[in-house]
Amino acid sequence: MDFLGCLFVAGVAVVCGLDRTAALQLMISRPIVAGPLAGFVLGAPLVGLQVGLLTELLWLCRIPVGASIPPDDTQVAVGATFLAVSVLPPDSLQISVIIFCLLIAMPLAKCGQLFDRMARRANDTLSRRAGRSVQSGNLGAVDRMHLVGLGHFALASLLTFIVVASAGSVLCAILMPSLIILLEQPAPWMQLVFPLVGAAMILASINVSRVMTLFSASFASALLMLWLL
Repeated sequence: MDFLGCLFVAGVAVVCGLDRTAALQLMISRPIVAGPLAGFVLGAPLVGLQVGLLTELLWLCRIPVGASIPPDDTQVAVGATFLAVSVLPPDSLQISVIIFCLLIAMPLAKCGQLFDRMARRANDTLSRRAGRSVQSGNLGAVDRMHLVGLGHFALASLLTFIVVASAGSVLCAILMPSLIILLEQPAPWMQLVFPLVGAAMILASINVSRVMTLFSASFASALLMLWLL
């Protein structure tokens, strides 16, 4: 893989990482989008799509809202796509290799929570400085602090991707020759396990009784409005 491809996929990691909480919020941070985007800039969109399909549901019920810092599923998708494209032959879609790279990327991307916390602590300091700048009438400094805060989140995403890509490449070079054979037989079944586990986690987080109450109330209200009109 050439340097330009690495640069482009790092850019995808930063933009998609910013979309999680700091900016945009266009949902391009979801693995089902971030994976194919990373694969597209690397010339293998189908590999990225396969990674996104496997990971999309796993953390769908854990979203970064308020002080919650869930696992960085965005960098899992981007990093696993990078690893898979770097080790797969051109135009290859070997599912056992993709799953292996995904299993390597998932624990490494845990560092994304650490970098996210560091960015938030740095931005807490910025918010106090911004408050003092407002009191002194220096509004230009406030604008600059907003950009610096955005840069903190961008740096956190970039560092997470670098850890996944660099450490993952080393682990793939060491472990893949001896372990990939263990995934060749169960790979088709594991391809189903990832979305099934994700769906089970989503169902476990749903308050079924409350959902049924709200659905019934909405249905009855719609019927009443139709009858009145």
